[in-house]
Amino acid sequence: MLIPAAGSGARLGVEGPKALVDLAGRPILARALDRFEPFNLISRAVVVVPKEWRTRFEAALAQAFPGVPFTLVDGGAERQDSVGNGLAALDPETEIVVIHDAARPFVSERAIRMAIEAASAGGAATVAVPSVDTILESDDAGYLASTPDRGRLWACQTPQAFRVETIRVAHAAARQAGYTGTDDASLVQRNGGKVKLVEGAAFNRKITTPEDLVFAHWVIREGLFGMDAP
Repeated sequence: MLIPAAGSGARLGVEGPKALVDLAGRPILARALDRFEPFNLISRAVVVVPKEWRTRFEAALAQAFPGVPFTLVDGGAERQDSVGNGLAALDPETEIVVIHDAARPFVSERAIRMAIEAASAGGAATVAVPSVDTILESDDAGYLASTPDRGRLWACQTPQAFRVETIRVAHAAARQAGYTGTDDASLVQRNGGKVKLVEGAAFNRKITTPEDLVFAHWVIREGLFGMDAP
């Protein structure tokens, strides 16, 4: 598995990487990794970190997972660059890679399993949730331009799972074209591949703002983490 963890905590209101922020006694990164323990993926995890924070990440992971070896890789200028660095560091025998945001500590086992199964069958999959809100598209001046059909709209989450060759080819094509996407599944789709949507749950929320962190502490306090969609 591959964990991009090089993002800053600026929008969260903290200094340093968001992945190292404490969440009820464990770093957010460790809480995210905990979700993959039933799949025996932690010991093979590649974690992409800010170069200047590598020592802190090594110490945090050693404390959270004593004796577990991790491969740490330096992050790049953009998330896409960081994932590319991580893909290059995968074990040569890896057939399916699971890419998961370090800041999503509440993904369910069901969603992980279904994403892996879908990628094994079709080459690419992403966890996502159907939109419950009406989504508005604006024009350049900030006025309503269109209202897409909500029934066809999904909010993207992670993990995203891929056959290794599928995602490597997609990343290579994006680099050659000078294209930067917001996630890895979109690179596969842009390159002509099909990506299966696996339904996740609202609890699989990415911690980005102080409000998200309050939500995360509440989830742990109430014992709700890892809940599936109904």
